Amino acid sequence: MEKKTTIILVILIALIACGVGITLFASPSSISTDGNTTITDMANRTVNISSSVDRVVATSPPMTTIVYMLAPEKLVGVNFQWTDEELKYVPDQYKDKFPVIGGWFGSQDGNYEEFIASEPNLVIEGIDEGMGVDLSTVEERQEKFGSLPVVAVTDNTNVTKIDNTIEFLGKLLGAEDKANELIAFNDKYLSQVQSTASSIPDSEKKSVYYASGEDGLSTYASGASHGQLISLVGGKNVADTEVKDSGSELTVSIEQVMSWNPDVIIATDEDFYNKVYNDSKWASVKAVKDHRVYLSPQSPFKWFDRPPGANIIIGVPWTAKVIYPDKYSNIDMVGATKEFYSNFYHYGLSDEQAKEILTSSGLKGSDL
Repeated sequence: MEKKTTIILVILIALIACGVGITLFASPSSISTDGNTTITDMANRTVNISSSVDRVVATSPPMTTIVYMLAPEKLVGVNFQWTDEELKYVPDQYKDKFPVIGGWFGSQDGNYEEFIASEPNLVIEGIDEGMGVDLSTVEERQEKFGSLPVVAVTDNTNVTKIDNTIEFLGKLLGAEDKANELIAFNDKYLSQVQSTASSIPDSEKKSVYYASGEDGLSTYASGASHGQLISLVGGKNVADTEVKDSGSELTVSIEQVMSWNPDVIIATDEDFYNKVYNDSKWASVKAVKDHRVYLSPQSPFKWFDRPPGANIIIGVPWTAKVIYPDKYSNIDMVGATKEFYSNFYHYGLSDEQAKEILTSSGLKGSDL
């Protein structure tokens, strides 16, 4: 009898040990005690968070955007004030929901008190060394936020790696099904454009200039995250310069642009786009003469850049269509746009709305 009891106890202990082991290595959560969960974040840090993550803020726009895409009901602050134009495609229930709490991005220097005042139970910090955010930044944030947990997330600005970020945050926010939906969309168009781009010989590649800023005389070198979609879809960035810092913006002259004489110009500033065809300084540039200047759609987030992040996933097929409408004629941009806005932005577009967004960017109706 004692022997049987001993055997049963040994089995029970083994089962309990296995259960603890399974809990310990679950991803992203590991151990749940007293309403808290210990996780390993994407920087391999151990962080103790609430088991019920329902009030979330992020320190920069790329991360805030992904939280909005995955679980807008859990977002309790945004990094900057949305304009009326940006709010055009935001569902009514979210238009006035998010206070502006600032953040650390570009030239912006955040305020810890503003973040704490929004009463979050989780802060998300995106690591991107090219943008000047590394592990030491995360550790500094955690020290300043005190007991408020800071979770580090990587690969948040590279569209070819962002699936990992979306998957991790989907698990963290309890939105795994939504994360899988977004990843499937991204993978579909990445696969499609990479297959076509790899078949374009150098002799047939279109030269592209990314015109940044109101005067169009700022740009980013090839390899910079800000202009990543150009090479991804098979274009050739005319600013073919090696850069160590992927956030480095280059200032150029109109004479330099004329020397490059790009086939295509992609802009993110509406003022520049609206005046470029009537500006004599730009008149001799091939892209202007051929009427091949395009404006990244703006609302509620830009499709090409500003910031680079999950918002540029729709920019993959759009940029492909902009540079090579013939080679990517099998992409249905109206359908892709409607699907993206529904899945990522929780907003249902009509065919007419989708077409208006696309033609306003410079695409011809026949290329949609």
